[in-house]
Amino acid sequence: MVETFYEVMRRQGITRRSFLKYCSLTAASLGLGPAFVPRIAHAMETKPRTPVLWLHGLECTCCSESFIRSAHPLAKDAVLSMISLDYDDTIMTAAGHQAEAILDEVMTKYKGNYILAVEGNPPLNQDGMSCIIGGKPFVDQLKRVAKDCKAIISWGSCASWGCVQAAKPNPTQATPVHKVITDKPIIKVPGCPPIAEVMTAVITYMLTFDRLPELDRQGRPKMFYGQRIHDKCYRRPHFDAGQFAEAWDDDGARRGYCLYKMGCKGPTTYNACSTVRWNDGVSFPIQSGHGCIGCSEDGFWDKGGFYERVTGIKQFGIEANADKIGGVAVGVVGAAVVAHAAVSAIKQSRRQQGDASEQNK
Repeated sequence: MVETFYEVMRRQGITRRSFLKYCSLTAASLGLGPAFVPRIAHAMETKPRTPVLWLHGLECTCCSESFIRSAHPLAKDAVLSMISLDYDDTIMTAAGHQAEAILDEVMTKYKGNYILAVEGNPPLNQDGMSCIIGGKPFVDQLKRVAKDCKAIISWGSCASWGCVQAAKPNPTQATPVHKVITDKPIIKVPGCPPIAEVMTAVITYMLTFDRLPELDRQGRPKMFYGQRIHDKCYRRPHFDAGQFAEAWDDDGARRGYCLYKMGCKGPTTYNACSTVRWNDGVSFPIQSGHGCIGCSEDGFWDKGGFYERVTGIKQFGIEANADKIGGVAVGVVGAAVVAHAAVSAIKQSRRQQGDASEQNK
């Protein structure tokens, strides 16, 4: 029988008070109110840990590197307590035939009840020979493990969209997971890599509520991919004021002006970078002086380069024309200054005329 999350924590010496505090932090990281804390606690007290099989296709392992740096919850808590991570050929101790035997055992014992996490994608050209796992093409392993899984998590842009492997001309025919596996619920968590806390929060949500989080039309969880980075970016006021950095390390860049003219893709990229941020909430690329490259969006490698500004957006804002926004903003401010000066002069003149009239009396 598989232990529950709470049983594992108690066995590790965690107090009830610390457990409830953990549930509160979990609710906060998921963007849920205090009313959900008892529900999360009940789920973790009663539901057995869910077996997770984590496969690796064509990728650079940056998703795993991000995942192990999660702070809320810590990756060790997610791996050792929340889930039963039974197979991950990158971080597991077992290797070779022993590792493959574990994979077969979990698939048989928990048929229909395990989660498949996929990092990277399968290449389809040359019968999948560009990625071999356990002596067989990865695409075959993916299909075999997906057959009896409960749901699939596509970690990162490689699994979600294809990423750099699928960039033109894509000689290996690297293909995102959802185009190979079409009969299972799939949740995409794109990014190169995804934010660590987003990854652990998605797992936490699925374990707590026994369902996928609400997804957008592209299959991403709305709680983290429901807004553009531009919407909550701390440089947004500079954008609205028409204040843009025109070159790297120019005066505008040093003042923290908007990086749109330097190619920032924040206005067209949906992710939580500007709110959750990275490294335990310390920073994110725009805060460190580099524009967003749109790594969580489909086909970002083929969309005109990292340092070319977005064009063709019709709505207000940049959205009109960044070059004109600055001029209009300056013109409006200038006109306001002139108008204010004129009104002040009129008031001053009237006061002086009133004073003169009083003296003549």
